[in-house]
Amino acid sequence: MYKNFNKVDDNKKTEIINVSLKEFSENGYESASTNVITKAANISKGSLFNYFGSKKGLYIFLLDYSIEVVEQFYNQIDKSEPDLFKRLENIGVEKLKTQKQFPYAFDFLTNSISEESAEVKNIINDKINDTYIRGLNSLYDDIDYSLFKKEIDVQKAIEILTWTMFGFADKYMPQIESFESVTDFGGALLNDWQEYAEILKYSFYK
Repeated sequence: MYKNFNKVDDNKKTEIINVSLKEFSENGYESASTNVITKAANISKGSLFNYFGSKKGLYIFLLDYSIEVVEQFYNQIDKSEPDLFKRLENIGVEKLKTQKQFPYAFDFLTNSISEESAEVKNIINDKINDTYIRGLNSLYDDIDYSLFKKEIDVQKAIEILTWTMFGFADKYMPQIESFESVTDFGGALLNDWQEYAEILKYSFYK
């Protein structure tokens, strides 16, 4: 379907994808500018439409691309670990690795969920809902819920812990460039995270 784009040099393809994801993430479908995208990617508007057919075609391509990125992220999570806190550590590190390689995919999908443009809204719902529901549920398969205090609402606790871990990772994301590798950065981040985790464990675990 995107045979002309597939002929483009890999580095150039990545550049076009990233500037497009960034523009749509920051401005939404209606306000996103193909002029901004072509200028940032240093290509002509004719080339952009030759690759994707239209602004809508570009957006649909980015949806499929980002969904594939997120599905790969879900598949990297070690679901054999029954302790929720350790599972979340793994999720946080894998999210960092994915974001390092695909910096705007998560933001694009997150923002697309609240997209109101009639031109793409139904397409977004058809493509994303199953991915998110199935993927998010799979992150918490086989968790040992017996570790929680009886009075704790486990689902609310999971939401709090997920927000905390993702927010913690996002807070430290700007520092990642100062590390030689994502693995080194993940190790440094987890050392800090474990201090927060001990506080949360005291609140939620027996």
